[in-house]
Amino acid sequence: MPPETQGERAPAITPSADLLAGVRVLDLTNVLAGPFAGYQLGLMGADVVKIEVPGTGDLARNLGGDPELSARGLGVSFLAQNSGKRSLTLDLKAPAGREVFERLVRDADVLLENFRPGVLERLGFGWDVLHTLNEGLVYCAVSGFGQTGPMRGRPAYDQIIQGLSGMMSVTGTPESAPTRTGFPIADTLGGYAAAFAISAALVKRARTGTGSYLDVSMLETAVAAMGWVVSDHLVAGREPRAMGNENVTSAPSGTFATADGALNIAANKQEQYVELCTALGRPELITDDRFATREARKQHRTELTRELEKTLSERSAVEWDELLATSGVPVAPVLTVPQALALAQVSERALLHEVPMPRSSENTGERSLRANDGGGSGGAARSLRVLGSSVHVDGRPVGPTGPPPVLGEHVDEILAGVGYSADEIADLRAEGVV
Repeated sequence: MPPETQGERAPAITPSADLLAGVRVLDLTNVLAGPFAGYQLGLMGADVVKIEVPGTGDLARNLGGDPELSARGLGVSFLAQNSGKRSLTLDLKAPAGREVFERLVRDADVLLENFRPGVLERLGFGWDVLHTLNEGLVYCAVSGFGQTGPMRGRPAYDQIIQGLSGMMSVTGTPESAPTRTGFPIADTLGGYAAAFAISAALVKRARTGTGSYLDVSMLETAVAAMGWVVSDHLVAGREPRAMGNENVTSAPSGTFATADGALNIAANKQEQYVELCTALGRPELITDDRFATREARKQHRTELTRELEKTLSERSAVEWDELLATSGVPVAPVLTVPQALALAQVSERALLHEVPMPRSSENTGERSLRANDGGGSGGAARSLRVLGSSVHVDGRPVGPTGPPPVLGEHVDEILAGVGYSADEIADLRAEGVV
């Protein structure tokens, strides 16, 4: 068991923040980058209306590690980032569907989409039209390469962006690179960039009354996120390369073997290096010419690692963490995902939140009732644990307001909210528009 961990106790349900209370977001996105952006806005209090294709919905409804849930339109990939949203099915290719969409746009604050560039415009809703319908609308288009440029029309998934951005070239060891990161980092970064830009545009609208057109490129976001790595080339003229778990800027700064488990140490300052050697009982390494200065340690990092691991091999990573935790040296064991989620620190901060598991009907295109008995073999009662926000607001953690929506679950209430009668909604449903 890693240090400062506890069992599987789930945090209590925590409501979303109210920073974006009153803001309505039309979320037309699919899979990850766009839905992740919408989820972040929802966690901050926005009313996120997820607009999905009738009968099928977001592709993520069929993705994830639980085939049974995927078959029911509640794939783990969908459940991960759609809690608290409301689902409206709508055929934007139908004339009546476009009329519904016009009403929704007039009543919205934000429109978020991640179609290929030009798709929404071909449906009759380019920026000029949207701005005419709602001068205060913030329109955010997330795409692999942006709305302009020679690559704008190409399809892109996370792995494509990781490779094109240079991320893969600096990930792994010299022998294993290029290597994809173990999670869809380009999608996640794109979602964060979109949520940040939308929030900034809402500030401008509050000041001027005018909306904005935001063009988020996942490729450019990925390159920008590499920061120091890119600057090594732009400023220092050095081509970045894969260094495994080593830190190019310092030593000892990386992952070290112990008697049991791997230990991360980041002694990036001289005083931290001195403290580390003292705590390990290796004071001779402080004055050794090969390791006495920062630059010398970088030049002799292999020899330094060998010397440190001679001592680190005497105890486990957890034991060394306990010994070094108060030393002032940044240090911690390398954990698995389940171990990280079990950290007492994560529990205390209430990053995980429980919401009811949605229950789908036989036809996921129809309205369904909720029950807290939704998932897994035999429909055994259980709830769903999801990640909340990494940001605390006014001293408290932030989580979703409710469970992920069943496909088309909120058609009636959303359309009624923009003026449709019960009979008109029934007609739209009969025509397959919603």
